[in-house]
Amino acid sequence: MALSEQFLQEDLHPIDIVEYLAEHHEWDFDRIADDQIAMAVEGQWRTYSITLAWSAYDETLRMVCTFEMEPPEDKIPALYHILNDVNDQCWAGAFTYWAEQKLMVYRYGLVMTGAQSVSPEQVDTLIRAAVTNAERFYPAFQLVIWGDQHPKNAIQAAIAEAYGRA
Repeated sequence: MALSEQFLQEDLHPIDIVEYLAEHHEWDFDRIADDQIAMAVEGQWRTYSITLAWSAYDETLRMVCTFEMEPPEDKIPALYHILNDVNDQCWAGAFTYWAEQKLMVYRYGLVMTGAQSVSPEQVDTLIRAAVTNAERFYPAFQLVIWGDQHPKNAIQAAIAEAYGRA
């Protein structure tokens, strides 16, 4: 049964759907307010903090996925360089670095104007895309910051696909 089939007869708040998905996937979460939820999603490289908030004003479901990144000051220019290159690889959402909080951030806004309903599949895809992109590019960020790799080389290592089998 598709996720949407469970919600066909109901007009649920988008954050109610997110809460259901968090329970379904057994993610730790905290319903901060009626229109906001925070959760922790375990990845291969680290645990990602994901917050989703619904804005009725502009009918947008905003998602922010963060993880700690503490580059030395002399590596900040290289980090910004790789952020630009990484964002060229991301079709939905984008990375940014919040220096004051020392957080790498992947964010996306799902615009649902015209009183459209948010589907569970959309929310699930949104969260999975955030974690997938964070997991995909985390090694590249690390290679630039701690491995002294050039951003282009670090991205190549992150997006290279393995061939054959071990």
